[in-house]
This record gives sequence, structure tokens and C-alpha cells, in this order.
Amino acid sequence: MNIAQDQWWEGAQQDTDAVILDVRTPAEWNEGIIPGAINIDIYQGDAFMDALEELDKSKAYYVYCRSGARSGNACNVMSQLGFEKAYNLSGGIMGWNGPVVAPE
Repeated sequence: MNIAQDQWWEGAQQDTDAVILDVRTPAEWNEGIIPGAINIDIYQGDAFMDALEELDKSKAYYVYCRSGARSGNACNVMSQLGFEKAYNLSGGIMGWNGPVVAPE
């Protein structure tokens, strides 16, 4: 589900169990992340699928990439795998007006 950044960020902050998922490449990840994000590179194919299978499907996932396209695809894949709450950040981090930090 595509949602606007205000709604996306608000949802991620209000749900204490929410996971912010960055599906960009490691090089993109190193350019800066939305605070609290974890990284699973969607371009890793089977490794991406395996990593998704290890996640808790009962949690809400707030997913983003650079522009919103890859994260939209990731949300579709997650839905097919049984995730009921996967929210795509419309416009990705390029359109993001919220906080960005260096990854730890």
C-alpha cells in the first residue's frame, strides 16, 4: 500500500513494534537512512526472499527505497508472502522531508 510520508512516518512512530525497512543497495544505504531503518537489498534476489521469510509477519513494515518503485515491489512481494501490513513510502527517500541519519 502506497502512503504519503506524513502518514507513513506517523504510523511508523506510533506503532512500537513497527519496522522501517530500507530495500536500497548498500551504497545507497551509506548515503543516509531514515532513523531506525534496517537494510535488506531487494536486488539480492533469493537472499532478499530468504531475509523476508525470517521477519515477523505479524509486525507492520514501513518500506522505502530511493524513489518508491523498488519499495512498492517489495511491498507486493511481502503481501504475497503473507505480510498483512507493508506500507510503501510514496516518493521514496528522494521526496522525504523527515530526518535522515548516517547508518551506524
